[in-house]
Amino acid sequence: MKVSIIIPTYNEEQDILSCLNSLNKQTFRNFEVIVVDDGSTDNTLKKLRSAKSNKLEIVTQKHLGAGAGRNLGASKATGKILVFVDADMTFHKNFIKNLIKPIIQGKSKGTFSKNEIVSNWHNVWAKCWNINEGWEPRKRHPKIYPDTQEVFRAILRSEFDSVGGFTPGGYNDDWSLSKKLGYKATSTKGAIFYHKNPDSLKEIFHQAKWVGKREYKLGPLGYLLALIRVSLPMSILIGLYKSVVNWQIQFLIFKIVYDFGAFLGIVSYILNKKGAK
Repeated sequence: MKVSIIIPTYNEEQDILSCLNSLNKQTFRNFEVIVVDDGSTDNTLKKLRSAKSNKLEIVTQKHLGAGAGRNLGASKATGKILVFVDADMTFHKNFIKNLIKPIIQGKSKGTFSKNEIVSNWHNVWAKCWNINEGWEPRKRHPKIYPDTQEVFRAILRSEFDSVGGFTPGGYNDDWSLSKKLGYKATSTKGAIFYHKNPDSLKEIFHQAKWVGKREYKLGPLGYLLALIRVSLPMSILIGLYKSVVNWQIQFLIFKIVYDFGAFLGIVSYILNKKGAK
């Protein structure tokens, strides 16, 4: 089966070429790469146009968010299997082969991989991101990780089309496909890939603000609880505790910056009812 690899990008000039280069080294060769630039304001498009690959198609849209970008990429795809990855990822040479293996064998309609490794673990802020998320060291997931999840890395094109793809909406759009299909992606073995954590205070702030712009359960009470959770007193209290427990004093600074970004994101969503793109 031919595979279409779809990559939404937004201001990814630092990482997009590394992502494409590692895809060029895949042992599985029957694939195309569709990069959808989501209105980047940096040099992402310039970098993309400098890439040397006959497998690459570049598509552009105004800034609508990753979910809309993935849908646009899928509409241009010619493969029977769709693979969704991010521009700040790189991949083991057998990643695609192992990711799609259960689909080709008819054992699964859609897959994901637990072998997601933090690529910038040398960076202190990347380590703090794992602490904040409660993830296993060097991995981008908790120690106890189920064999199914709501985020698909690969899926049959026919399944994707049957529900009209993702519902664009910022933070939650990754999971919308699973909700529409009524089932989750299944884990596959050996699909190793590397993914960057935010590794500067500026990036952490903006990522946290993006995460904050979303719906919360329990309505107004949910928003109130979320604001309390990211308030400065709670940030200091939790930041100090986790700094000591994890022997990472910089986590206190991280926590204050992250929670301030999340606080502003929550307030923005309450006022405007607009999710992040």
